[in-house]
Amino acid sequence: MIITKTAEEIELMRESALVVSRTLGMLAREVKPGVTTQALDKMAEEFIREQGAAPGFLGLYGCPSTLLTSVNEAVVHGLPTDKPLQEGDIVSIDCGAIKNEFYGDHAYTFEIGEVAPEVRKLLQVTKESLYVGIRQLKAGNRVGDVGYAIQQYCESHGYGVVRELVGHGLGKKLHEDPEMPNYGRRGRGKKLIEGMTVAIEPMINMGTHLVSQLADGWTIVTKDKKPSAHFEHNVAIVDGQPELLSTFAYVYEELGIESDEEDEFRKEKLVL
Repeated sequence: MIITKTAEEIELMRESALVVSRTLGMLAREVKPGVTTQALDKMAEEFIREQGAAPGFLGLYGCPSTLLTSVNEAVVHGLPTDKPLQEGDIVSIDCGAIKNEFYGDHAYTFEIGEVAPEVRKLLQVTKESLYVGIRQLKAGNRVGDVGYAIQQYCESHGYGVVRELVGHGLGKKLHEDPEMPNYGRRGRGKKLIEGMTVAIEPMINMGTHLVSQLADGWTIVTKDKKPSAHFEHNVAIVDGQPELLSTFAYVYEELGIESDEEDEFRKEKLVL
């Protein structure tokens, strides 16, 4: 059952989402060659708590960490380790937080130093596909419209779209209805309605769409060991249209990136 949110609840969810957005921004200046994902995890937990929130993943489903850090061929759900990041790596940092009883949950894939051009292209297309999907999150559309848009965009570039893992509804639980696959058929699936709040998160592989799970019971990797990228936003349907609750603006501020990609999904300019 889809749990719609009132305007007041959506504003509370925005606060939760922005806790995560600010945390990813803080991490953006710390992600560099030589740093370990365990160190990033500790920084994130402290920073989330300083904002009057609690880590959203820690302890949930037995998760032992605040962050899920997926390096190179790891798709998602990578556990932080003491292995230093290296020049040319990429790392998806997925972060959750709870504030006002609501979850925020989104992710960004970072480049470590200089990465190969083909890897940078994978990241670019994956992030672009996130917004391609968000544009379809309109009242009256179907879940399949979102997934179809993401799938067609990524497959047109020759990439593999992961099937086993999907986006999801978001609220007082981390995972609510509906599931939001990154593939699908137009006009199929549950109808999108006013007040829905979801996490849309393309997980896109450079090669095959096939994945497997490591022995740690968490980390999902590509079958062919080629890189994978992952970007995630929290979005509400407000006045029939998609409205971003999360932002990458804090990340971009730290990395010196200028972007207007989020502007069409906001009624007002975001003030950092």
